[in-house]
Amino acid sequence: MKPIHHKRLAVALCFLSAFVLWTLAVRAVDVKAIGPLNSSVGFAAMNGYFHRLTGVHLSVYLLTDWLSLIPLALVLCFALLGLWQWIRRKSLLRVDGSLLALGGFYLIVMAAYVFFEVFVVNFRPVLINGALEASYPSSTTVLVLCVMSTSAMQLRSRIKRQALRRAAVLLIAAFSFFMIAGRMLCGVHWLSDIIGGALLSAALVMLYAAAPFAR
Repeated sequence: MKPIHHKRLAVALCFLSAFVLWTLAVRAVDVKAIGPLNSSVGFAAMNGYFHRLTGVHLSVYLLTDWLSLIPLALVLCFALLGLWQWIRRKSLLRVDGSLLALGGFYLIVMAAYVFFEVFVVNFRPVLINGALEASYPSSTTVLVLCVMSTSAMQLRSRIKRQALRRAAVLLIAAFSFFMIAGRMLCGVHWLSDIIGGALLSAALVMLYAAAPFAR
């Protein structure tokens, strides 16, 4: 078994620290009631300016919501691959270590989502179906960056043809960029939500990359 990649672990801890500090800042710096129903948000000047600049585009919001089924489908595909190996090899311990690490990674991502649904940092800048919804960190940003990044790592080792491997990675990168840009511009998140989601995703992905079984 390969050892823990200590440099990647250090980078993961740096990103995690940055995320924690950013989250504390969102709760404490320039907090004003600029959201719907007088909901408060940190970095009010920055967030308010960016929200006025982009406006609200619910069609883009719905499009990115539907497209988020793609990373969910990839999660299902890797889960089924792990299940197939488990059945075929007749032992969970004989499933590829990278798939076991990926399963653990998905559980951590899910736990982070549940945590911030329960402990709300701030709400969306718009009402969804007439109600306030938690918006920090952007769950779509976390889903896309975490799942697509780790999928690219998996595909690099599983696709043997170099041209096909490069095409898959480029497609994943383009999709991820489109989704994050769409989420920033659709107006259903504060800019600080996107930044928080990116920092948390970077921390989790680097933590996965540092795991012995992930490589």
